[in-house]
Amino acid sequence: MQKNVGGYDRIARLVVGPLLIAVGAAAFGGLFTIAAGTLGLVVAGIALLVGAVLLATGITQKCPLNNVLGIDTFRGKAKKETETPGKDAGRPS
Repeated sequence: MQKNVGGYDRIARLVVGPLLIAVGAAAFGGLFTIAAGTLGLVVAGIALLVGAVLLATGITQKCPLNNVLGIDTFRGKAKKETETPGKDAGRPS
């Protein structure tokens, strides 16, 4: 897989990822409560997981979801398939 994360996208991932990891870890550690009971543990776990994914994709500059969606911020624009006109292009049907 080629690099497809760059520019502001990468900066955002490298900032938000560690913040979510810190929030999730602090919630698990009991420093503050996100929500009561089991819901709080689930939200903290989701924050840790999303933060870890954002951090990993920001560091490696490769995101499988961007690849599937055809988004390439590393090059500065999205990949688009170009249509090539056929023999009958421009002829009325």
